[in-house]
Amino acid sequence: MLKHRGFPGRLPGTDFQFVIRRANPKGVTRLVVRERFRDRAPADRRADLGFMAALWAHFGEEPFERGNLDAGRLSWLFGREVVPAEESFDPESYEALLRIDVKRARAAFPEVFADGADLGAGDDDEDWA
Repeated sequence: MLKHRGFPGRLPGTDFQFVIRRANPKGVTRLVVRERFRDRAPADRRADLGFMAALWAHFGEEPFERGNLDAGRLSWLFGREVVPAEESFDPESYEALLRIDVKRARAAFPEVFADGADLGAGDDDEDWA
């Protein structure tokens, strides 16, 4: 499993994780399309926004390997803003290639793509003392 070095581990100041530490010994968690309803909690919406900001900052328009990205967090964007980058996509593979559908991502998260946007998604250098 590829570990994305430099990718934020979680949304700063919360327990919403963006990456996993190690592969699941029981098998790879499947990516599924999760419906985002309008009445989702504001904290969940911020987590989606932060995760999309981190994906955009780290990968941009280039295809990327799923690797250690959290399947639960990816599933909230999968099938809409994050799509398979290959025809032979396996939703149960850490090596699966994904890409950001920029048009749909811009529509869903315009603040991520705004000029000079700094949403703090890459600030994982908190003082733990």
